[in-house]
Amino acid sequence: MSSEVFLKIYKTKRVSELAKKHNSPEVLSRELQSRHIELIALGGAIGVGLFLGSATAIKSAGPAIIVNYIIAGVIIFLIMRALGELVMYKPVSGSFSTYAAEFIGDWAGFFTGWTYWFMWIVIGMAEITAIGKYVNLWFPKIDTWIPALISLVVIYLINMIAVKVFGEVEFWFAIIKVVTILVLILVGLLIIFTGFGNNGHATGFSNLWSHGGFFAQGLNGLLLSLQMVMFAFIGVELIGITAGEAKDPEKTIPKAIDSVIWRILIFYVGSLTVILAIYPWTQLQENVSPFVLTFEKVGIVGAAMIINMVVLTAALSSCNSGVFSSGRMLFNLSTLGQAPYGFQKVNHRSIPSKAITVSTLFLLIGVALNYFIPQKAFTYITSIGTVGAVWTWIIIMFAHLKYHQKVKEGKIKRSHFRMPGAPVTNWIVILFLIGVLILMAFDAGTRIALIVGPIWFIILTIGYQVVKRKKLAQ
Repeated sequence: MSSEVFLKIYKTKRVSELAKKHNSPEVLSRELQSRHIELIALGGAIGVGLFLGSATAIKSAGPAIIVNYIIAGVIIFLIMRALGELVMYKPVSGSFSTYAAEFIGDWAGFFTGWTYWFMWIVIGMAEITAIGKYVNLWFPKIDTWIPALISLVVIYLINMIAVKVFGEVEFWFAIIKVVTILVLILVGLLIIFTGFGNNGHATGFSNLWSHGGFFAQGLNGLLLSLQMVMFAFIGVELIGITAGEAKDPEKTIPKAIDSVIWRILIFYVGSLTVILAIYPWTQLQENVSPFVLTFEKVGIVGAAMIINMVVLTAALSSCNSGVFSSGRMLFNLSTLGQAPYGFQKVNHRSIPSKAITVSTLFLLIGVALNYFIPQKAFTYITSIGTVGAVWTWIIIMFAHLKYHQKVKEGKIKRSHFRMPGAPVTNWIVILFLIGVLILMAFDAGTRIALIVGPIWFIILTIGYQVVKRKKLAQ
């Protein structure tokens, strides 16, 4: 190994122990700054669901949907604190897949890594196809596959240039979403307190309880909407994936985790509280964005077009995150010997180019599948993404439990960044997530995930046995 490679390795704050184990120079560069990581996680959790899908959740639970977002926010906070403690123990790009392999077993690392990879592939498939449809609203004569393909090529190039470029693009994508939400909250508060845009009649907050009560849809509505709310937070765990490329992770990761959770809660709870105070929840339509209604109320011309642009940005951001995270997960699986060796190769910019290229090709296949297979079949595939998110969160909490046990036994040193209430809070979160899976069985839209999910894990079981035998034969 040359002296230049050694310098490259030891310039990083902490090098992956797996890279050391394999005596491999294939390490990622640490160029993501604190502002990048904070906005990557924030942008990952604030997606199309808030701008377009929030009306559906409101219809299910009524104004009490706010309670669900608070509960979900607390659960996600605990998950992220557990992940943060593990990241401080070992900041690697594989994140929860690496921790699963170390603290639970090789099989857990294999299952988690491939499930998370596939989760982002199917999310990316859906988002890249949606991009074509959003652009089609402006340019109806253009075939939807053209903007979808152009977007995918641009996103691929962004991810191939440098990780700092990816971080910068995600930063500005997230800023657009954040500014839109802040403007909505500000405009909403003016309507609530001054009557601005409402003929001078201040609406106040009475709409939160005047139409059937705050818990208008009862306990059933509250419970059935809980899984919709939880899935709105998918993407916040991207902080863990960025750890292997974070500049000074000991400072940036804890700061990002603590700040992002509160911002997400403020944005979700704040925006929905304002919307529900302005409009009786019974008047909201599932196919119309509440954001469009609010901006139109104060006379903002082209409100629908503005929100369409924001939603397009959200879809691009989600697809960009999908290419980044799936590429890094393939890279990590390769270092664990659970994916082809070539995926751990990096180019001269320290980018896992082969892993990113393969992930992008799968996204391209997804675009084609969306046109050639029935919509129901595509729904079955994407439902694995739903199970993948819950599986990942449960694995994070269980890996942290095992980590905590080793800390108590004195086998490893505990991180300074800690999850509050462990191990009791671990079990609370795990039981809560299992409850979410059970609730999915009562919703026709998500029930299929409980059927398709086990099929995916059977495929993984076969795949793991093949990998295991191959390792034993070496």
